[in-house]
Order: sequence, then C-alpha cells, then structure tokens
Amino acid sequence: MRHPAALFETSPNPTPSGKGGDKKYKLLDLFCCAGGAAKGYQDAGFEVVGVDIDPQPNFPYRFIQSDALSLSSEFLGRFDAIHASPPCQAYSDLAKRNRNADAWPRLIDPVRDMLIKTGLPYIIENVEGAPLQNPVILCGTMFPGLRVLRHRLFETNFSVIVPPHGRHPKVHTFDKRKSHYGKTNDMVDFVQVTGGGNCTIMAAREAMGISWMKKSELNEAIPPAYTKYIGMQLKAHIVQTTATHDVKPKKIA
Repeated sequence: MRHPAALFETSPNPTPSGKGGDKKYKLLDLFCCAGGAAKGYQDAGFEVVGVDIDPQPNFPYRFIQSDALSLSSEFLGRFDAIHASPPCQAYSDLAKRNRNADAWPRLIDPVRDMLIKTGLPYIIENVEGAPLQNPVILCGTMFPGLRVLRHRLFETNFSVIVPPHGRHPKVHTFDKRKSHYGKTNDMVDFVQVTGGGNCTIMAAREAMGISWMKKSELNEAIPPAYTKYIGMQLKAHIVQTTATHDVKPKKIA
C-alpha cells in the first residue's frame, strides 16, 4: 500500500478548464467504494481522488488505498472540499432487525471531527437512521431519469437547497403476492436495487445512472445524480467564499 502523499504527488496541479480559465477544484472522496458519489462530483466539475481501505478496481478516477482516518492534515489540506461516506451498516434497518448493529464500526463522529479540523467544505453521506447533524434527504423521485428511490442523508457545512420530494411509485416486483405483479417492467419502472433486489443488473445500472459497477457495488452505491446536484451547490459555495476572501479593502486617500 503506497503512502497517500506519495501517490498524490503524481497528480498534476489543478488546471484551468472551461471558459475564462475557471479553476477545476479538487475533491477528496473518502470511503469511496466503486465511485457512485465520485462520478456525480466529477460531472459537477470537480477533479476527484478516491480513498478506501479496500481495493476498488472499478473506481473510475485516481484512487488511493488507505485508511481514511489515518490521512494527515497536510494531505487533506491539498483539497478544496471533502466528501465522506462512512460505513452505514451499523445504522441500517437490516442491522436493527438482526440486532447486530454492534458488529459494525460507527465512524461518523470521528470522521466529522476530522473534517471540521480541516476548515474545508465537507459532506457526510449515510442512510436514514444515521446520526448526522441537520441533514438533507435526497430521493430518486427528485431527479428526472432515475428509477430508484434510495433515500440518502447528507450533512454539510454549507447550505444545500433540496428539490421537491415526489410521490413514491410502486416498484417492479418478482413477488407474486403483490397486486402489481406482472404489470411493471424493470427497464421502464422504478426498481429496488438491494442485496435481494428485484431486477436485472442491466436494469439496476440504467435505473441508477451507473454503467460500470457489478451488482454488489450497485447495492450500496449513491446515484451520481445526487452528488452532481450537491456538487453544483458546493462549487458555487467555494467560488463565492473564495471571491469574498479575495476582496481587498480599498485604501482611503
């Protein structure tokens, strides 16, 4: 496993992109898994570097295998913003039903403490029931083109405006006991992308806007549309904050 700083030094400095030489900001994606969140931030205009303690061969951008909580403040300070998706299993409905939540690490508090110390804009994502502070909730019904409900919470230290939460439709089902069994199409209607699942991998990829993941990765992924939406607001926040800091008081004659 290479040291994060050593690997990161091989990355080029931020380069101007777009009209007028707009800076392409760097975002660090902690607990990145296969890159659903990263894809959204990249689509929003960020240069993304992913970090995960496990190998992630399907992660689509620059990747560093490392323990997120072991990263130095100097390394974290090389970025303009940080996203973190700590393990969600301890907070999930499944763990509550199985009464085995204690078998999983609870990392939200230490992750938050680390992010606050950086002074950078940050996002912490997790499932409903996780102890996030004043989170916003995003759902697939908020984004045209998505066909998965997948509620996710996002805690940020900047303002995020949330789109209207649409009515939940019935999802495609393999359960013959359901009244709408046989009346839906997994390539057209909403689907459930979970460990059990109710659709083909092709349908799951199309429903979530993710083309490169295997099924086990899709089961836990964040739809890129969610983080693209947050990323656009994050970039506006960074630009506004930077402009405010760059304003110099005029000298009085």
